[in-house]
Amino acid sequence: MSPTIPAVSALPDRFAAWFAGRGWQPHAHQLTLLAADRAGRSALLVAPTGGGKTLAGFLPSLIALAEAPADHLHTLYVSPLKALAVDIHRNLETPITELGLSITAETRTGDTPQSKRQRQRKKPPQILLTTPESLALLLSYADAPSIFRRLERVVIDELHALAETKRGDLLALGLARLQRLAPACRRVGLSATVADEKALAAWISPTASGEDGSVTLVRGRAGAAPEIRILASRAYVPWAGHMALHSIEEVYEAIKGAKTALVFVNTRAQAELIFQALWRINDDNLAIALHHGSLAPEQRRKVEAAMARGNLRAVVATSSLDLGVDWAAVDLVLQIGAPKGAARLVQRIGRANHRLDEPSRAILVPANRFELLECRAALEAVEDGELDGERPKPGGLDVLAQHVLGMACQAPFAPDEFFAEVRRAYPYRNLPRQDFDEVVNFVATGGYALGSYERWRRLAQDEDGHWKIASPVMVRRYRMNVGTIVQQPMMRVQMRNGRRLGEVEEYFIQGLVPGDSFVFAGQLLRFEGIREMAAICSPGGEGVPKIPAYEGGRLPLTTQLARRVRGLLAEPGRWRSFPPPVVEWLEMQRRRSILPDREGLLVETFPRGSKEFLVAYCFEGRNAHQTLGMLLTRRMERAGLKPLGFVATDYVIAVWSLKPARHIPALFDQDMLGDDLEAWMDESSMLKRSFRNVAVIAGLIERRHPGETKTGKQVTFNSDLIYDVLRKHEPHHILLRATRADAAAGLTDVARLAEMLARIKGRITHRHLRRVSPLAVPVLLEIGKESVYGGAIDGLMDEAATALIAEATAEETAPELPL
Repeated sequence: MSPTIPAVSALPDRFAAWFAGRGWQPHAHQLTLLAADRAGRSALLVAPTGGGKTLAGFLPSLIALAEAPADHLHTLYVSPLKALAVDIHRNLETPITELGLSITAETRTGDTPQSKRQRQRKKPPQILLTTPESLALLLSYADAPSIFRRLERVVIDELHALAETKRGDLLALGLARLQRLAPACRRVGLSATVADEKALAAWISPTASGEDGSVTLVRGRAGAAPEIRILASRAYVPWAGHMALHSIEEVYEAIKGAKTALVFVNTRAQAELIFQALWRINDDNLAIALHHGSLAPEQRRKVEAAMARGNLRAVVATSSLDLGVDWAAVDLVLQIGAPKGAARLVQRIGRANHRLDEPSRAILVPANRFELLECRAALEAVEDGELDGERPKPGGLDVLAQHVLGMACQAPFAPDEFFAEVRRAYPYRNLPRQDFDEVVNFVATGGYALGSYERWRRLAQDEDGHWKIASPVMVRRYRMNVGTIVQQPMMRVQMRNGRRLGEVEEYFIQGLVPGDSFVFAGQLLRFEGIREMAAICSPGGEGVPKIPAYEGGRLPLTTQLARRVRGLLAEPGRWRSFPPPVVEWLEMQRRRSILPDREGLLVETFPRGSKEFLVAYCFEGRNAHQTLGMLLTRRMERAGLKPLGFVATDYVIAVWSLKPARHIPALFDQDMLGDDLEAWMDESSMLKRSFRNVAVIAGLIERRHPGETKTGKQVTFNSDLIYDVLRKHEPHHILLRATRADAAAGLTDVARLAEMLARIKGRITHRHLRRVSPLAVPVLLEIGKESVYGGAIDGLMDEAATALIAEATAEETAPELPL
């Protein structure tokens, strides 16, 4: 990062007049970014929503093109969402038109017609708005050097949302190639929520360093503090449940009191349920819409257009609308369910009221008592300005494999030069040469175990040692499968008249029989059967409808927020703002047992029925808890405790067995992450699921062939076969290594679990109780609920809770049993 920020540049008269005509004054960060561009530096702009961040990103391009019109691609804008690229393009047309500029700006995404995409390659616009996947495709064409050789600027919006993902890895590799094609190109990263500015500045750096003065850090001034409140009934807060349907009438009243509201939820299943619940009580006929990633693109675009026109009172949405899509009419954000992270909450709150001088309004709606604690922790984190984020991870080897193939489609490459280029991408800055060579060898031959199969020989070497594409068929296969977004096997949902509603996961449809009803796209549907890989439906239906539950839909609880929740529990003086039922719950826990502290681990054991229960209050997120549950039950099995099962939430894990656990510290010893972890990962189906995604991204398994599309079953079957072959014959294959890295960072969250086990060593408190404690009730209510669909979950929990709560809240004089 540069040690000094360049002097502020003044706006040219033409642009100053345009600002004045709109009653605006340019923000200091807009002028500073202009100065950085004129000094030839890349820049990272960190500014709150409503501060003109996007205009700041484009202003240097508009001014440069106004002063010196170009007949080539001047500026490339990269967005994490197609909808955002379209929205920004619409907003960009305003200054272009009002200033009378002869500037062409166009979008290029997966939705762009083929004829337009071909024309853009021959005659590119001066400003092109695109996505990481479309950029990767453009770079794979033989004419990429002529398209990009005079590129001057790349603007990356919502950089924080890309940098920590495999899409970010693909983009970073694409930026490294762009820098080679256009060495003088500057980069600009735009972000509203940044936890680690130094790391993000290094990510944006053309040298993958940021320490050489090539990147200017520009901070926008903070806007008005948001107004956030928690919607929690003073009389009733559920002990468990995830849908928050108990608050739906209050949510509806909040929508009625707003001009336009965005109702954010954490999963697509919850989006469907909340939307249905709102419509059932929508006596005022408010215009309420639904938006999530599984709906048909045309339906999503209709909702976005209606919002832009100001025709809707509310939209129920998932993370599909988290980023950047700015609608001035939105004056209220409701977050249904706990936000799982302070940065995510700030991002969502930023969708309301795009003015720096006026506060954004937000309401948090917890679904249960633990979520109320999390909402309070998130609110305090926002007030303290603490944002959470993931540590930078090494770039994925599967993504590198895809990039290697794409660049070979463009032109033959020399390994030494290409390796140096790849190392200028921040996620791959420390990539060992051996790993690079193994990836290239895999792309060329499939590796030792697969090398005898012609279909995986995708590269060939020429007499100069350059790698080139093996055949034109490989080029077509690459272009049909580019990208790092790997969905679970999906199936179209289609009405009998042919109208397409969207897609749901294949396994959900396989569980239906004709006549079953389910809720999708905000409608009650009757399943008629499957025809040509589509689920055919008709309106209506009878019986309790099922709700599609999407794998991987739950957001992880961040480490920083988990730490704050533990702090809340440990300080009773901070409970004053909680509803009385929650305060009573926590006070009762203090009397019956104890409360978890900040750094240690509370473990409770108690008998119930014919089983013995162990409940551990870890607060490390569902993924880490799932791994811990697997390892604990293995260890308990060896100890002869006869474990029967476990259940994990973001906050707590419960294990039940036939015999009571005694030596608790030994069960939680750090050595469980050694042989036990290795054995479990090798045996579990989890690695097979991870391998499927890695194999698809790396191009080993294609989702689409020229002329055909594979079903989810075919992809899974093929990947399982290859996984077994590689494990047996080439256990150190580059894709198996990538699979383990993915599983450790995501599904198992091994690093977080390891940190917890190290933190609690010598700090484990064990309470052996006569019966279930108040704090353990929520996790016990989770047992067996996975087989229940949708809103029925919360109702079933209410029924199950009555006896359990009575048991937990009954007073007794001797809280502990002798060990």
